[in-house]
Amino acid sequence: MKRKHIFLGLSILGLCYTWFYNIQYFLTVENASFLNFFKTAESSLPGKSYGADLLVVVLTFFVFLYFESKRLKIKRWWLLIPLTFLVAVAFTFPLFLYIREIVIEKENK
Repeated sequence: MKRKHIFLGLSILGLCYTWFYNIQYFLTVENASFLNFFKTAESSLPGKSYGADLLVVVLTFFVFLYFESKRLKIKRWWLLIPLTFLVAVAFTFPLFLYIREIVIEKENK
């Protein structure tokens, strides 16, 4: 199995795994707004810890995304930024690594 396929599989897993819980939240909570979602996530110390951890991971991903996309001349790389907030970094980071592998493969041919 090629490395790019592992990244694609992880991207799909990131999409399904995170949205499995997001959909459950939106179907079961009385006030199911995005604002309430973030308030609920920030309502405990463990939730704040996850949020802080995720913030640093997302910022690191964006820095890597920017410089690596410029280096490899990846077009429309910036679309992954809004997708990170709309879907999940667990989806967009491995998706970027998949795209990156495709570009590297093309360069090496």
